[in-house]
This record gives sequence, structure tokens and C-alpha cells, in this order.
Amino acid sequence: MDAYDAGSAARHGPQEEPRDAPSAVVPPPAPPLPEARTGVAALSLKYQIGAALAVAVVAIAVCVHVGMVFLHVAPPNTVTKQHGKAIDDWIYPEFEQNWKLFAPNPLQQNISVQVRAEVATADGGTGTTGWYDLSAQDGRAIDGNLLPSHTQQNELRRAWDFFVATHDAENRPVGLRGALSETYLRRIAQLRLDREDAAGAGGVVERVQFRSRTTNVPPPKWSEEKVSDKPVYRVLPWWPVGWEAPGGATAAASAAGGDSGPGTEGSAR
Repeated sequence: MDAYDAGSAARHGPQEEPRDAPSAVVPPPAPPLPEARTGVAALSLKYQIGAALAVAVVAIAVCVHVGMVFLHVAPPNTVTKQHGKAIDDWIYPEFEQNWKLFAPNPLQQNISVQVRAEVATADGGTGTTGWYDLSAQDGRAIDGNLLPSHTQQNELRRAWDFFVATHDAENRPVGLRGALSETYLRRIAQLRLDREDAAGAGGVVERVQFRSRTTNVPPPKWSEEKVSDKPVYRVLPWWPVGWEAPGGATAAASAAGGDSGPGTEGSAR
């Protein structure tokens, strides 16, 4: 045994083996925390069932509405023939669809709706106002308005379209909706004339008369198409105004008759 071995045995003893240094104790990993539930999953079972039912009801309503609109704009078919009334009841009047914007041959005319009134003055006399161009009034209200109202854009236009669709060329109603379209126009006239104070101080609007002024849109300069630039008028009969005006006065319910009133030209007051 050399000196190195002797020195090593002297340090550890004759029967003792060298011992390794004790290793550090590593604690076990902590269990992962449960993930926090959000949204519907965070609700109790009762509220989860309620939310699921609400989503199902909304989904069914959306599907029914889309289906009704599709059947309304689709060509006549077996379903629309059997359930046409139910489809119309769902669509009109809030969801009516007008596809003229996408027609291959759009409207090439300008239609202006005008109205005048026969009024009873405060001194007991009667008079007739000039024509008020209601379409021009709406146009001025929309021009330069970034957010024009639905009423300014569509109320008068849709009311006139409704009248034309439910009356023949002699202005006679076709079907039950004709009387409704006339009432709609009368109320629009009464509101607009009252706004313009057409009857004057102490006066009352007794009858109103509508007319439309239709002119063709001129073709572009490069086109060889020729169209007439003369306006065409459609004059309706005089209608009595028998409902309470916005100012509180009740108009006289005079007979409508076949009187078409004084001439068809004039200037608004």
C-alpha cells in the first residue's frame, strides 16, 4: 500500500466506505388550480337552461322571419298560394320589401306629389289654396342631411305607391285596401297642411285634393333616345276631411261628390 492509499484509509477507517453528500429534498409539485368559468358556463344549471331556451327562441324567430321574407319576394308557388294571407300578415306593414332598386329597368320618371285644400275661413267664407309640392318639401329636408329620417325619405312616396297599386286609372279603389290607402293620404295631407298653416288664423281645412306630376328623366347626351319633356298630371277627386286636426279643430264632413274643384294650376301660399 503506498502512502496515498494509507492516508486515505486512515481518514475513513479500516472498514468504512466513503459516503456521498446528502441530496436536497425536492417538494412535490402543487396540484393545478381549477380554471375559472366564464360566460354561460359560470351560471347555475337553472340559468343555463333559461339561456339555452332564450337562444333557441331567438334562433327559431330569425329562421321564421327569413323564411317569410323569402316567400314574400319569391315568385308565386304552392306555399304562397296556400298560406299567402299568413305571409302578408307577417310582412305588412313593418317588413314590406321593395325590390325596385335592383330591377334591371329602374324607374325613369320623376313623380312629384302635390296637394291643395279647400278651407273655411274665420269670417265664414271659403277659399282654395294653391298647390303644395310635398315631394319638393321632402327633397329639401333630405338635401344636405347626413341622417335623414325614414319619414322624410319614404312616407309620402310609399303612400302614393300604395294608392296607385290599389286604384285603377279612373281613381276607383280595387279591393278592400283601396279605402285604406285613401285614408292614409288624407292624414298625410292634413298633417302637412296644418304644418304650413294652410287654413290661416281661425280657418278649417274642409277638403283636400291630390295630384301627381310625372316627368320623364332626360336621357344622357350621348343617347339617341327621344322622350317627351312635358309633365303628365294625375288629378284625384276632392276628399272631405272629417277627422280632428292636430290643432284641435274638427273639419266639416262635406260630401265628396264628383267635383274636381277649381282649376289645376296655382301657387302655394
